[in-house]
Amino acid sequence: MRFAAIFLLLIPLRILAQEEAIYLNVDAPIELRVEDALSRMTLEEKVDMCHGHSKFTSAGVPRLGIPQIWWSDGPHGVRAEFLADKYVYDDRLDDFITAFPALTALAATWNPELAYEYGQALGDEALYRGKTVMLGPGLNICRTPLNGRNFEYMGEDPMLCAEMAIPYIQGLQSKGVAACVKHFALNNQENWRLDIDVQCSDRALHEIYLPAFKRAVAEGGAWALMGGYNRVRGEHASHNKLLLCDILRRQWNYDGVVVSDWGGAHDTFQAANNGLDVEMGTSSPYNKNILADPYLEAMRSGLIDSTTVNEKVRNILRLIFRTSMSGKRGFGAICTPAHYELCRQIGEESIVLLKNNGILPLEPNQKRRILVVGENATLPLNLAGGSSELKVKDMYSPLDAIRNIYGEEVVYTPGYKSGPYTYNVENPVPQEVTESLHREAVAMARQADVVIYIGGLNKNSYQDCENRDRYTYNLIFGQDSLINALADVNPNIIVANISGAPFAMPWIDKVPAVIQSWYLGTMIGPAMADVISGRANPSGKLPFSFPKRIEDCGAHALGQLSYPGVEDADGRHHQEYLDDIMVGYRWYDTKKIPALFPFGYGLSYTTFKCGKPTLEKHGQNWTVDVPVTNTGKTDGKETLQLYVCDVKSRLPRPAKELKAFSKVYLKPGETKNVILTLSPDDLKYYDPEVSDWVLEPGKFQLLIGTSSTNISHKINIEI
Repeated sequence: MRFAAIFLLLIPLRILAQEEAIYLNVDAPIELRVEDALSRMTLEEKVDMCHGHSKFTSAGVPRLGIPQIWWSDGPHGVRAEFLADKYVYDDRLDDFITAFPALTALAATWNPELAYEYGQALGDEALYRGKTVMLGPGLNICRTPLNGRNFEYMGEDPMLCAEMAIPYIQGLQSKGVAACVKHFALNNQENWRLDIDVQCSDRALHEIYLPAFKRAVAEGGAWALMGGYNRVRGEHASHNKLLLCDILRRQWNYDGVVVSDWGGAHDTFQAANNGLDVEMGTSSPYNKNILADPYLEAMRSGLIDSTTVNEKVRNILRLIFRTSMSGKRGFGAICTPAHYELCRQIGEESIVLLKNNGILPLEPNQKRRILVVGENATLPLNLAGGSSELKVKDMYSPLDAIRNIYGEEVVYTPGYKSGPYTYNVENPVPQEVTESLHREAVAMARQADVVIYIGGLNKNSYQDCENRDRYTYNLIFGQDSLINALADVNPNIIVANISGAPFAMPWIDKVPAVIQSWYLGTMIGPAMADVISGRANPSGKLPFSFPKRIEDCGAHALGQLSYPGVEDADGRHHQEYLDDIMVGYRWYDTKKIPALFPFGYGLSYTTFKCGKPTLEKHGQNWTVDVPVTNTGKTDGKETLQLYVCDVKSRLPRPAKELKAFSKVYLKPGETKNVILTLSPDDLKYYDPEVSDWVLEPGKFQLLIGTSSTNISHKINIEI
């Protein structure tokens, strides 16, 4: 399977001997190849391509030498192989890979260049494993901190999400492996995900929830897209006329494949007519599924137009000719030193320093009694979580990496226990076990010079996990009381929690330093240890706000209908996005609700100064030139952010919206000029009365800073 690139050698000689076999010519224009192949196919062969033939394959046309498509989870690495007809791992010995950092971590780097390298490395590993399509990146907006899949996404802002997703897609597809952006659209929670009917204003749809998908298609050139499980205005997203026909195909001119989320197709007529190309997640016998025999019979009987299948197969053939029949795919590689080094670099640049009274960096050369507390210091966080679960060749834990720097005398105790992974139990650990571990950690902390606490969330159910949202904003397993107790007996405590989402910090005033880490994959330990020790200077910025309380979040402030939704008499679930366009920092900054840590926030071991910006007009665009100086004693990176404020608008607008950013590396005393570009499109809002984007005359402010609340300069412009 891994040598799929040489499949042409297996094509029957009679096919190669055919004259005018344009579809086999890798140098011919793709559209000619598509039409040529389509003209040679029977109706049965066409329908056969429109549904799964195993859990992760869909059919080609063996008679014509057109290979099947190999689909694979997930966005952070190539998932292990399954048995053909069961969601049961095959227990092979050759399907281990590199676990790359979760996409929340990638977003926290605010570094598009790293996103491109990430995509390329993932593409190499997918090639080695013989995959055609990687199911990612996830582009859903983090509307609530409780969404179980926030760790797979890229934060609360559509601009940041798009800017990081586009190079990821381009890097992956440069290797001849398709990116499949997901889950289109309004798939912003896991509770009731299979049937919840989401109502959302046109304005919020176009300003918040669709822009990253649109740019992934228009600028990233994504070759595949996955529909969501949820319903949108009454229709399931995987065959939703508004999303797939009206917006994706007609407005955005998308020419790639649309695949259902696994098991997300429900109706043959809607699937046939509303833009779905491939139904996946089906069960054996595969010919009995939505887009199999029922589809074939409906066309034969005239109930469904037979031309619908031609459009589907055109999209599928286009995907195959861009990937496995492109003639440009290599053999790939897995678990290389370069991939591990990239993981480490992404990890280091993603870690966010939230608080530091001077205890960090923790210099390695001083003799100290160091105690590490927390299950996440040793827990293999590549496991569980749903479809992003990975089978790794190597996993370097934070505890091992800390001992590599500070010595084997570093002492460890878990402090709490999360119990086995399960979808059904919130906290299966007996209370007496939790209390015993708690007492042991506190007793050991009394004897330590420094405590490094590495807890947070994990991939178990009701935490950062597919299929379930979190049931509380606080850390579970007694962690909040444990951190408070540790701080009471030892003031030198560094909290270095791992999560894919915000969480409450009722102990924040009692601890001198807080580091926010993420699911960093294979190199999680070295990346965290490098930041703690100062070998790496943290430069991550938050891709979402950390509210002080869950009630401060817009999705939660407006009642149950807004989140998690309500259940009707028929047992169906409904939801309305009452927060509308005020998502994340747009809500906190506009409503003047202080966040615990704002969007875009992140400290450093050095200091920076932003000089006075200058504005220039270039045709229709503006450039903002900002001198940035490293005023400290350590090399570091700073991310400059440009927000726009519409001073007076006919329709309500947020207090500010991110429109540009740039990350710059500076040595001590060094100054560089950062250029931020703005276009008229960046000043527009979506007007539902005209169903289009509108640039309204008037005054605007350009806000330059290092987070959504730390604004150092303002520039006034007028349209």
